[in-house]
Amino acid sequence: MHLFTVGVNHMTAPVSIRENVAFQNEHLGLALRDLNSHGVSEAAILSTCNRTEVYCNTDDPQKALEWLAGYHQLQPKAIEPYMYTLPQQEAVKHAFRVASGLDSMVLGEAQILGQMKQAVRIAENAGTLGTLLHKLFQRTFSVAKEVRTNTNIGANSVSLAAAATRLAQRIFGDLSQQHVLFLGAGEMIELCAEHFAAHHPKSLTIANRTLDRGEALAARVNGTSMLLVDLPERLAEFDIVITSTASQLPIVGLGMVERAIRARKHKPMFMVDLAVPRDIEPEAGNLADVFLYTVDDLAQVVQEGIENRQEAAAEAETIIDMRVENFMHWLKTRSAVPTIRALREQAEQYRLNELDKAHKLLARGEDPAQVLEALSNALTNKLLHGPSHALNSANAEDRDQLEAMLRQLYQIHQ
Repeated sequence: MHLFTVGVNHMTAPVSIRENVAFQNEHLGLALRDLNSHGVSEAAILSTCNRTEVYCNTDDPQKALEWLAGYHQLQPKAIEPYMYTLPQQEAVKHAFRVASGLDSMVLGEAQILGQMKQAVRIAENAGTLGTLLHKLFQRTFSVAKEVRTNTNIGANSVSLAAAATRLAQRIFGDLSQQHVLFLGAGEMIELCAEHFAAHHPKSLTIANRTLDRGEALAARVNGTSMLLVDLPERLAEFDIVITSTASQLPIVGLGMVERAIRARKHKPMFMVDLAVPRDIEPEAGNLADVFLYTVDDLAQVVQEGIENRQEAAAEAETIIDMRVENFMHWLKTRSAVPTIRALREQAEQYRLNELDKAHKLLARGEDPAQVLEALSNALTNKLLHGPSHALNSANAEDRDQLEAMLRQLYQIHQ
């Protein structure tokens, strides 16, 4: 069995290269079967925005690289400088690290595990997984679960959007009963909206200067939209307010927040101002029922999260190193299977030959006791002839090592 990983990722190739070798999931099955027909006996392809990797069982990884280039109508030399080819143990460790989030752009992110599981399902359906890759991915998912369970690799916020969501959870606990408002419709608000939407709040609203862009984002996160000009009359409806607009002046003043709090009968309001310059007048944070955080507050949370994940990553690497050793031991035992099978087949042939002789002797009326004696002696001699001959014919420097090996094989203790 010859395990290899051939691929590119965000650390070895710019997006202009990665996009040229990417696969759509709906086309992966056909691609895998095509790769199979090019001399690669087992294969699975993991293709995301940050990586395209071919996990394969092949005697020549160059076949996978050349196929990848040809499939995408590229010259191999166009992608070779960006590719990595990882053999056996390196490939195993890489798979374990990828699934555990240690090889991701955002350390410890969990999305890659689901993407890898989907890639494996596609390969199973395409019929391109065999004993080696089945075992590899089975162990990979087990290791990823162990890392997630026994370390804090994914427990800390490492993005502003994730930090905002986590802070809201600290204040409100369950977000499913909260009404969430986003001011703006840019990239940062989009990321925050996706994070909050994953917790299924009671309502999610996008407020923007123009309805078109707000409606487009609202549709993606299963929310509604409104115009920013309606904010003063509607602010009191919301428990959580996240803002990131391009305004040069605050769009949420102290007076607006005071009126909203009175209308809410002093029910707490959580506000996150991710804009620079700020969208919310800082004095609003002095109100008793307002929890106001700025981009600097969240940046501190993110930095703490990164440091904690880095500590957890060191623990995860230790777990992975141990599990790689276990997998390599399994792989080495698998390499002995053909020899074990041949040994058993030879012994079985000896048995059948001697049994046939015994049956013939018994048919001629020979004494059964003598036939059994002859059968057992013949089997013993044939089974021990090879080891005895090897020991007798070995030179002096090999004899001691061979003798020790035979004692171990036959469990001779005296």
